[in-house]
Amino acid sequence: MTTTAIHNIGTLVTNDPTLGKGPLGLLQDAAVVLDGTSVAWVGPTAETPAADEAYDAQGRAALPGFVDSHSHLLFAGDRTQEFNARMEGRPYEAGGIRTTVAATRAATDEALEANLTRYLAEALRQGTTTFETKSGYGLTTEDEARALRIAGRHTDEVTFLGAHIVSPDYADDPAAYVDLVTGEMLQACAPHARWIDVFCEKGAFDGDQARTILTAGKAKGLHPRVHANQLGHGPGVQLAVELDAASADHCTHLTDADVDALAHSDTVATLLPGAEFSTRAQWPDARRLLDAGATVALSTDCNPGSSFTSSMPFCVALAVRDMGMTPDEAVWAATAGGAAALRRTDVGHLRPGARADLALLDAPSHVHLAYRPGVPLVSAVWRAGTRAV
Repeated sequence: MTTTAIHNIGTLVTNDPTLGKGPLGLLQDAAVVLDGTSVAWVGPTAETPAADEAYDAQGRAALPGFVDSHSHLLFAGDRTQEFNARMEGRPYEAGGIRTTVAATRAATDEALEANLTRYLAEALRQGTTTFETKSGYGLTTEDEARALRIAGRHTDEVTFLGAHIVSPDYADDPAAYVDLVTGEMLQACAPHARWIDVFCEKGAFDGDQARTILTAGKAKGLHPRVHANQLGHGPGVQLAVELDAASADHCTHLTDADVDALAHSDTVATLLPGAEFSTRAQWPDARRLLDAGATVALSTDCNPGSSFTSSMPFCVALAVRDMGMTPDEAVWAATAGGAAALRRTDVGHLRPGARADLALLDAPSHVHLAYRPGVPLVSAVWRAGTRAV
């Protein structure tokens, strides 16, 4: 295998406190050696071992590739008119998903995959090297299964979200739709997914329905994730902790009991600031969660309705500006935090043995991700040891 030494890194974020300063394991004037698809060595530039190829970072900062642990990229159409109306004062509601359902059902497999790869390329250019994506815009057995098959060609982190909303076909009989999701649809979709998710929210699924769906998914070998407490207080977070979900996502409206439950569990609180930005909703209080000891991740929630961004740097900037996070905390949440939300130990850090995913910034420090919002700072990306950008 070819080895590559990336040297003269101004500030290196390793996310390993044993390798450098603070929780981010920061190293100055550092180098990383990639051996095939893995990180082989990390340390000072002056001690860089010989490698087949060398890349001079010229004082730029480097960090692990972003881990985007929550996205909805299997869709067709857009919801420009809905966004425009929301900016004129109409509130966001879960029912807007139906617009995308109609467009997705009408799209060909080729069109759906072209859309997916377009947004994946967009995310990669901004430093995202690991991503999760969901079904949820088909809401028929056939459409949910095809979405998962397409997604599985591009990532291992595939989530079955047949319980996004009650299908319009079952508007008058939600119980029958839950039976479909936990029966025929789950049977068809489970072989193509790692995770199962449910939108536990008013206008979608209540706590009892969500528990039924997630429990059925666990019985088929899928691990739970939960859309929880986005639009108001509800049972989602407590249910996520009860079922050992990998993550409770959104976490905008939390009671003290919700915060305590997250802090004393392995369930990651995944915050999605793009959604609050796009819907003008209340910001999640990251500071409250962090001070309580909860593990926090940041993700884009990229979807055509409530958060149409693929930019993890943008989400980092929002989290620092409006959610009470420091730049260090936000960068950790967008890398190691996302890995924790996917229960991955091979990504989100740059210690030896990690997958060789690295983003180089056109800036001397990772703090510039928040300091210079909206600026395309990612200048190079290595994914699994290959320079992809």
